[in-house]
Amino acid sequence: MKIAVIGANGKEGSMIVKEAQSRNIDVTSIVRDAKKSPTDKYIVSDIFGLKKEDIKSFDAVVNATGFFGDDVVKFVPSIEHLVEIFSGENTRLLVVGGAGSLYLDDSHTQKLYQSDGFPDSVKPLSEEMGKSLDVLKKSNINWTYVSPAADFDFKAEKTGKYVVAGEELTFDKNKNSKISYADYAIAMVDEIEEPKHENERISVRW
Repeated sequence: MKIAVIGANGKEGSMIVKEAQSRNIDVTSIVRDAKKSPTDKYIVSDIFGLKKEDIKSFDAVVNATGFFGDDVVKFVPSIEHLVEIFSGENTRLLVVGGAGSLYLDDSHTQKLYQSDGFPDSVKPLSEEMGKSLDVLKKSNINWTYVSPAADFDFKAEKTGKYVVAGEELTFDKNKNSKISYADYAIAMVDEIEEPKHENERISVRW
């Protein structure tokens, strides 16, 4: 299996690379600076510079690109660009999503970022990531969008365990919604190796 990771030098991207390599998957990094590539194989490009010929040889491509601050408005056009180049190709697109766009219940009338107490500083990010998911849902490509739990912890331990849920925010028996970056990476690579949620948004938590 051959995969590529866009934003492979980022926090989650690097963990997905590491997890995939531990399973002997052939990984290519897509990075803006060759010096920051965590793999020997790499493509130097930002997400908007990618072309069909860059992605068509891979079984799957993971988009782990992050935009922050004023750049959050780039989420939607970046996904629109990926839809354009993946259209008509067999390569599968998997996206590292956010928790803010998860629904609060099965009525799907309110998202987490729309709830009282949600940090104002994160709302623009969550809203734009949610809009990018809507772009995928309307597309004709093979995609999967993976949202983490509400508490997405980079420093938390790797347990090797996780629970897959749907588009709603879910909790463990202690009313916690949490997962580590490392266990999220396991869930992502599991979905790459054994596709069970094509053209769906799923969420993962402990």
